[in-house]
Amino acid sequence: MTRVAAVDCGTNSIRLLVADADPATGEIKDLDRRMRIVRLGQDVDRTGRLAPEALERTFAACREYAGVIGELGAREVRFVATSASRDAANRDDFVRGVVDILGVEPEVITGDQEAEFSFTGATKELTGRTDLERPFLVVDIGGGSTEFVVGDDRVRAARSVDVGCVRMTERHLVRDGVVTDPPTARQIAAMTRDIDAALDLAERTVPLREARTLVGLAGSVTTVAAIALDLPEYDWAAIHHSRIPVATVREISARLLAATHAERAAIPVMHPGRVDVIGAGALVLLRIMERTGAREVVVSEHDILDGIAWSIA
Repeated sequence: MTRVAAVDCGTNSIRLLVADADPATGEIKDLDRRMRIVRLGQDVDRTGRLAPEALERTFAACREYAGVIGELGAREVRFVATSASRDAANRDDFVRGVVDILGVEPEVITGDQEAEFSFTGATKELTGRTDLERPFLVVDIGGGSTEFVVGDDRVRAARSVDVGCVRMTERHLVRDGVVTDPPTARQIAAMTRDIDAALDLAERTVPLREARTLVGLAGSVTTVAAIALDLPEYDWAAIHHSRIPVATVREISARLLAATHAERAAIPVMHPGRVDVIGAGALVLLRIMERTGAREVVVSEHDILDGIAWSIA
């Protein structure tokens, strides 16, 4: 077993996995898995720069993670940075801060690399399942981008497009610096067109409709699943590999987009950092399911973090 630490820094959240991985058996044992909402991509779509307060939130989480990594004695650390830091003009400030705190340089990976890590993390433990048809379509809905990967035991095609819960919220649901509460029908229609255009782009590379099993990753998907399961609190074990029908996703998406901030915040499983962006995230998931004809989404709590961990091991 190799003890490794993987950090995934996205547009909305930064997450840590410290695990023992055994490449010979395909087993990965979690020692610590945690997430902090830091909104690194705050206003990047509008300004092209990482905001100072967003950087400080991210560095605070990095300092916390450095303590955990040191305490658990991970031998190797890999820090992967995705959409927001790819796009920012001042990403060197971000890189310097991470190196100072964690001693490793963040790898600003391409969308295709991000997709491959997500696919490996999500499907490694599904390959022996006889109740799931192949090929898989793995969809990782992030804050700034969404990755689409089709494959069986290995990746056949992948594409990353710039549509995510934070980017869609800031682009379509913010007026005068404030998220519309609730969004108007016109705002939702414009966001839907934007999502559909991104799906058109993804479909040029990835045969979305050939997939037989849709596997959904990341916070928007797991939050929708938690709502569908009517959980009194977030329950990793209940959510992992749950299967949520498209009709349920449609109903939840409509409910979230019609709700006020206070109504969304009152949902027991809602993380405070997702209150304003979950409506957009749910709509992205729904449009993907409708485009592909998926009857259900298989929800996975294993994702890009696990893929990064395997890449080290």
